[in-house]
Amino acid sequence: MFGIPAAHQTRMIDFLLLPEFSMMAFTASVEPLRAANQLSGRPLYAWRSLSLTGDPVSASNGVVVHPAGGLDDAGPGATLFVCAGLRAERIRDKALFARLRELSRMGVGLGAVCTGALVLARAGLLDGYNCTIHWEHVEGFAEEFPELKITATLFEIDRDRYTCSGGTAPLDMMINGIARDHGEELAVAVAELLLHNLVRHPHDTQRMPVQHRTGISHPKLLAVIAHMEAYIESPVPLRNLATDAGLSPRQLERLFREKMGKTPSRYYLELRLQRARLLLLQTTMPILQIAVACGFTSASHFARCYSELFGHAPRIERARAARVPGLESEPGDALAMEA
Repeated sequence: MFGIPAAHQTRMIDFLLLPEFSMMAFTASVEPLRAANQLSGRPLYAWRSLSLTGDPVSASNGVVVHPAGGLDDAGPGATLFVCAGLRAERIRDKALFARLRELSRMGVGLGAVCTGALVLARAGLLDGYNCTIHWEHVEGFAEEFPELKITATLFEIDRDRYTCSGGTAPLDMMINGIARDHGEELAVAVAELLLHNLVRHPHDTQRMPVQHRTGISHPKLLAVIAHMEAYIESPVPLRNLATDAGLSPRQLERLFREKMGKTPSRYYLELRLQRARLLLLQTTMPILQIAVACGFTSASHFARCYSELFGHAPRIERARAARVPGLESEPGDALAMEA
């Protein structure tokens, strides 16, 4: 997976920890490597944590990591994974992007977990590659980089690029890599040691099926909800949703009230507003553009509905998405304060 030159050599993997990185994604990346060394009795892998400058860096949960060095210490002989998390959409550090491009020219394999793919994309290092990112960020990622080949899979391995959605998915990616490097038997042993009984495949989807997320099992209702989720930007009329599911509008209304405790129109509206909230928090898209992307015809209607559900206006939500301290932002990256 990581281009190990010979079975007896140790492969070095660097993890660049950006401010507010996901601790779960980071540890899920490292632990399979540790377990592989433990079970094989050999140093198959070595790893170290890096920060931008070598200074301590805080994860999104507040835990502070003291890295082994800074990004300048990365170089040939190691694969570098960019570990990000909250506020990754604010990272516009030109020096960081330039250094990542330099490492790529040096032949360093580059990977990303959670929202680290956004950093690689802004550095121009995912052009022409299949890539993935955490499901919360897929829409904003696609808006900013419409030319990229973005998937909603757990992880993507495309030549010397490794992107992973985050959470526990790095566990699956690393176990998959161990199987490629050292065989299925060791990979299975690593999974068992980590009590990871179901190793997922690269193209498994990130999100749970609608049935598991909603706790309902009515097939027609599930079909309607899946249809709603697929058509956020251009909401489908409820009568069409009912007809496609083989229901009458009255039956659809009754099912939603019984199973979801609200009308289908209210459920659909809240679904769109939840998506809007993610875009407000995870992207720098203008608020009016977010409103349109979530099926609202005017900024004022969007703001009114948003305030009713969340208790504050979209511009307040956007203002709460504070910038990451210590990371350079481009001059045009001001917070949009429309609506």
